[in-house]
Amino acid sequence: MSTGEPWERIRPRRRITGISATLLPFCAEGGIDWDSLAAHISRTAEVGLIPALNMDTGYGALLDAATRLRVVELARSLVGEFVAAAHVDDAPGDPLDLDAYRAAMADIASRGGTPVVFPSHGLRSLPEPEVVSFHAGLSEACDRFIAFELGPVFDARGRIYQLETFEGLIGVAECVGVKHSSLDRRQEWRRLELRDSSRPDFRVLTGNDLAIDMVMYGSDYLLGLSTFAPDAFALRDRWWEEGDDRFYQLNDLLQYLGAFAFREPVAGYRHDAARFLRLRGWVAGDNTHPASTPRPDSDDEVLARILDRLSAYVSS
Repeated sequence: MSTGEPWERIRPRRRITGISATLLPFCAEGGIDWDSLAAHISRTAEVGLIPALNMDTGYGALLDAATRLRVVELARSLVGEFVAAAHVDDAPGDPLDLDAYRAAMADIASRGGTPVVFPSHGLRSLPEPEVVSFHAGLSEACDRFIAFELGPVFDARGRIYQLETFEGLIGVAECVGVKHSSLDRRQEWRRLELRDSSRPDFRVLTGNDLAIDMVMYGSDYLLGLSTFAPDAFALRDRWWEEGDDRFYQLNDLLQYLGAFAFREPVAGYRHDAARFLRLRGWVAGDNTHPASTPRPDSDDEVLARILDRLSAYVSS
């Protein structure tokens, strides 16, 4: 498949759909900081981004089903539009549980959210030729959902599908988009070309926190990085639509934040997100889930410098 030169794919003045994977804040005592979570969901929606709950940024795989449902209920009470990860809690070697996925997705859809099919061990082991039919079978649970390609660098349960499988997902009417987290521009560009030629309204949601400029080429996004500064991402997106060249400076600064926060070990980005939100005065502390990967205290110095530069665009 010929994809042409990268600059030939750029789509100026396009309206970007931004979905932000919301950080789940914790209290010093170890419990969830529900008040800070509510405030962050609301501020994300108020600036024009769509909150995404129970994703990796929200420790969704580390929560029990009742807690995940409480997060969804909170979102329903606060905002008109949100997405949420549909989880199946299985173990290595377990078979794929279609009914469990349908139940998790129905819980989200019945509360007004759009489910995201989060990887599981059973789904990871599904033979590639059966992936599209599995997703087609999810339509019994809801009339719209988002599929998820997740690189194993993020989660051992994840995988990136073959291009032919992606093309098949485009053909599932209830599948309105795919979150693509390969960290590979070339793979994402090929998916954009397929999307443009067969179903232009299908959303390729970049999960590449190391290449957030993929929005220039036609991707929308579902990012964890945007939870650090939803207001700055919304401003950046608006400047792209308006043709304002300040887009590039702000995008570069946000990418610098992404390169720092998403360094190895990648899972530590959630602790940096908590630190950044604390520096902004949006959470009381930088507490995280007890099973989360920590970052050193020295990160505060770098994050504070980035926040100081960011204050030229948004209030801190």
